[in-house]
Amino acid sequence: MTQSLVFYTNPMSRGRIIRWMLEETGASYHTELLEYGTTMKAPEYLAINPMGKVPAIKHGDTVITECAAICAYLADAFPQAGLAPPLDQRGDYYRWLFFAAGPVEAAITNKSLGFEVPADKQMMAGYGNFKFVMDTLEYAVNRNDYITGQQFSAADIYVGSHIGWGLQFGTIDERPGFAEYWARISDRNAHRRATELDDASMPKQAD
Repeated sequence: MTQSLVFYTNPMSRGRIIRWMLEETGASYHTELLEYGTTMKAPEYLAINPMGKVPAIKHGDTVITECAAICAYLADAFPQAGLAPPLDQRGDYYRWLFFAAGPVEAAITNKSLGFEVPADKQMMAGYGNFKFVMDTLEYAVNRNDYITGQQFSAADIYVGSHIGWGLQFGTIDERPGFAEYWARISDRNAHRRATELDDASMPKQAD
């Protein structure tokens, strides 16, 4: 696909997930760095994402927000990168991609805010409780080398990023399966390139 591809991000955001995804695709893209509270809330960007949050991409006339959606879109837009299984083999791919976008995100956020779902309200919470989510996430990454089996995919980028950050910042359990999975998927040239690009665009510290 030859349409222009614009990536809206901030290096201190979930945009790091999409930077990694973009580097895996090998596609050419232009980066627009936005700042919290200013350009992220400016009318020009609110026309892209009314939430005033990053990341987002614009591919030709198509705008996509939400990290899981962007990962799924880019995998389909650039099939030559091999980041999505064939349609008839996407059960685990979709299952765990959106498990991370839903229960994992919600459980980690609630834990970080000090909120624990009361035992008698767990059916209302959707994800149940934090332990249920961690046990299920561990099951997802322990079955095979990658989420879909033996092939790395966009689901690994999204699920793995949650695990990598969780281990770094202490927001998920330190389980051997998580550490082994993160070590395996983060040892990729595209991940290293993406990290270097985002680190280089971090605000400079004053002397």
